[in-house]
Order: sequence, then C-alpha cells, then structure tokens
Amino acid sequence: MTHASAFHFESLVWDWPIAIYLFLIGISAGLVTLAILLRRIHPEAGGADSTLLRTTLVVGPGAIILGLLILIFHLTRPWTFWKLMFHYSFTSVMSMGVMLFQLYMVVLVLWLAKIFEKEVIALQQRWLPRLGMVQKALTLLTPFHRLLETVMLVLAVLLGAYTGFLLSALKSYPFLNNPILPVLFLFSGISSGAAVALIAMALRHRSNPHSTEAHFVHRMETPVVWLEIFLLAAFFVGLALGDDGKMRALTAALGGGFWTMVVLAWRRGAGADCANAAEALGESWFDVSRRVGGMRRQPDRCPAAALFHSLCGTANGRVSLGRVISGRIPS
Repeated sequence: MTHASAFHFESLVWDWPIAIYLFLIGISAGLVTLAILLRRIHPEAGGADSTLLRTTLVVGPGAIILGLLILIFHLTRPWTFWKLMFHYSFTSVMSMGVMLFQLYMVVLVLWLAKIFEKEVIALQQRWLPRLGMVQKALTLLTPFHRLLETVMLVLAVLLGAYTGFLLSALKSYPFLNNPILPVLFLFSGISSGAAVALIAMALRHRSNPHSTEAHFVHRMETPVVWLEIFLLAAFFVGLALGDDGKMRALTAALGGGFWTMVVLAWRRGAGADCANAAEALGESWFDVSRRVGGMRRQPDRCPAAALFHSLCGTANGRVSLGRVISGRIPS
C-alpha cells in the first residue's frame, strides 16, 4: 500500500455496486426501525394508513430485494447463489449475514401482512379465493404480533449494523478495520430511512405535513444525525491515533484526492440541483392538489427539497465508500 493509493488493493474485488447494496440495506433497516418505534410510541399513528408504514411496506422489502439482486449479479458465479442459503459457516461474517437476511425477510413479510391484514385478505379473496389458509394464518398471528414486532426490531438493528461488521472484518485494510463502523452504519441507515419517510410524507398529496408521524420522525432524526456526526469524528480521530497504516489511510481520505473532491462537489452542486428539482416538483403537485381537492396552501410548500438533499448526501457518502473500497471508476 502506497501513500498515493491507500485504498486501492489488487486483491480487493469489491466494486462500487457494493456501496449501492449497503445503502439500500441501510434504508430498509432504518425504515423498519422507525416504523416499529412509531407504533410503540404513538400507536394511534402507526396504523395501516400511516405514510411511514406504507413507505415501509414498499421500500422495506423492495430495497432488500434490489440490494440482494445487485449482490447476486456481482458474484463470479451468480447462478450458484442458492448454495449460500443452505450452507452456513458460523465463523464467516458474510455467511451469518445470509442467515440474517433470510430471518429478516420472513419476519418482515409476516409483520407487514399482519399490519395490512385487511388489504391482504381483500387481495386474497379477489385473486386467490381458494387460499383460505392466509386468513387463518393471520388470525393465528394476532396473540404473537407484539412479540413478532419486537423480534422485527432486533433484526432491523442487527441488519443495520451488519453492513458495518462486514467491512470492519477486513483486518488487512486499516481504513475499514474499525469497531465504530457497525454503529456508524446503523445510525446512517436510520437517517437515510428518515429522509425517505419524510420525502414520502411531503409528496403524499393529501398528507398533513404537521402530522404526528412527521413530528415523530423529525424528533428521531435530530439526535440520530448528531450521533452520526460524533461517530464520524470518533472514526477519524481513531485513525489519527492509530498506527502508520491508519495514518496513511486518513491522509489519503482527507488529503484532497479525486473522490474527496467528488464528494464535496456533489454535496454543494448536484445535491442542491436535486433539491431544487424536488422543490419544483413538489410545488407543482401541491398546486394541482389545491385546485382539485381544495387544499389550503401551507407556508412550507415542500420540505422534500431539503430532505432530498440530505438523502443524496447520505447516498453519496456510501457510494463514495464504494469508490474507496474499489479504487476504480465505473465504465
């Protein structure tokens, strides 16, 4: 490892799509965590009509499926991925992650199916009328729903931290071998999930921007962001106080290299452009809703702008980590 290429190793085969995968996993874990906390703290706002729960219904499993597809096609032999689902190694972080994904998806489907029980039964009666066991299974889940929700929260937290464990297990790479990464990735995922949820609330035509769930997510994201800042500072201080390899990794990360400039340019340039586009889109949608539905215009026309900017910044941070891992520019 040289000073000029502290993150570029010939033996490291992870490319930039892995960062997209990590970002999607974090969003799913963050949304599920926030949704469960909303149901515990404000049960009246955590029903099937909740924007946060509806967003979790779509993005929660959707982000996992998309992330795993990216991971599967990134394998050297993607057609053999099914073997990972049945052959476990308790000494491998990645193998334990596969087991965690399987448990997470099963519990997530059951948990969401119970919350949206009426919608699931209506779909079953319309498209699969002979499959009456669905309604019976959901009825059997009723006394265990609270326990199922607790298990779901534990799995979401573990999944959010797992991506950090996966990277910190690379002992031969000073920048990644850091015990703070799991906690940092957990809070990063929660902040990303909060940004996605708030964008969904802002863009939902008839949604109240000052609803209980919006206040809840805002109240949750503030300490999460501050903790994220503290963990980032601790992460870099740990590198600065480490051995020579960590010092060189820190210098390469903050020394004004190419990808450092890309991150700064994105946050100041492209991120702002995305925010302006979101503001224009949200304002036009709000005007249409006001004319059609008689809605009263709010002073804060579209909070999605700042939220989209925040989400873009978080996404870019994880994608930049992928560039750091691979040291390559995608073709």
